[in-house]
Amino acid sequence: MKNAFNYRLRLVTHARQHGIKAAARAFRASVPTVRKWVRRYQAQGLQGLQELSRAPRSCPHKITGELARQVVVLRRRLPTFGAQRLKREWDLPLSHVAMQRIWRENGLIKKRRRKYQRKQDLAALKATWRLFQQISADTKDLGDIPHYWPQMKRRGLPAVQYTAREVRSGLQFLAYASRRSAGASALFADRIQRHLARCGVDLKHLVWQTDNGGEFIGELQNDGSRSGFPQAVTCFGSQHERIPPAAHTYQSDVETVHRLIEDEFFDLESFSNRADFLAKASLYQLYFNLVRPNSHKQNLSPWQIIERLAPRSPLQLCLLPPVFLDYRLNPQGGYDVPFHPYFEKECWEVKRKRKKLEGGAIRRPR
Repeated sequence: MKNAFNYRLRLVTHARQHGIKAAARAFRASVPTVRKWVRRYQAQGLQGLQELSRAPRSCPHKITGELARQVVVLRRRLPTFGAQRLKREWDLPLSHVAMQRIWRENGLIKKRRRKYQRKQDLAALKATWRLFQQISADTKDLGDIPHYWPQMKRRGLPAVQYTAREVRSGLQFLAYASRRSAGASALFADRIQRHLARCGVDLKHLVWQTDNGGEFIGELQNDGSRSGFPQAVTCFGSQHERIPPAAHTYQSDVETVHRLIEDEFFDLESFSNRADFLAKASLYQLYFNLVRPNSHKQNLSPWQIIERLAPRSPLQLCLLPPVFLDYRLNPQGGYDVPFHPYFEKECWEVKRKRKKLEGGAIRRPR
């Protein structure tokens, strides 16, 4: 059970759909265990599926009084000395674990490793992963970018960016929409997986990781599966995992690239229309995948990493251009699928240009 949260989530989903006993048989668990997680989910939601602390609530042999004060005074006077050294040199009648507990209660233990060091450790761990082991997917609101927001309102540009990033190489794929929706996210995943399959990528060992946003959860079906994004992922043999609530560092790869795109693209570029926006977004994605060096990956671009790990990979792997997902959805709308958001605006633009050529004028609809 590599991911306990996802295991419990599937267990509870199966139990709510087919019953507690059926879930116990399917997951080889006891009925009280299934009932426990179902009750926690009903009471606390996704938070209830996380592991609770097993630390004892009381300590009958807790060190107090003059000895505890002496340990605190020694720590403040000699902050660089460890617990075992202080115990040995001052002949203290308590264990080093008890000393560390007293220091922790008084706020005298400081973390030595800095944030950049932890990032380096995590980067070293991910460097051991195989290519296309995991893709992190997320969405980014574009309406809070000061340089982009006026253009978005004036030109009718998209308000949401869909981002998928392959963790090992940093290869990214982009798409845009007017809003978040299950239909758009499912189309996004389907388009990327078809592209990867055409390029010879084995999707059976690929894991898509997302947060618990509504556009990635999907609707529960009668057979226990989920429609939308999860169905678009699993129909190719890939797996879908959701991160625990408030575990923001799980999506650090895609969150980091969101900040980079804002600094390097949206804060710098100006767009005359939607076609100009899509052309510049495509050019930036090509630059990111083929040329831009990554300082956390030995100053190599995603394509250079792919060439090193899989020398026979085709260049087309990096050439999937961004698209407007709204154009590929049902123009009549549907369940959790928006109506075509630009149809009326574009019809008005066509009429305005025709009237301008004829020398007339037309009033813009409200």
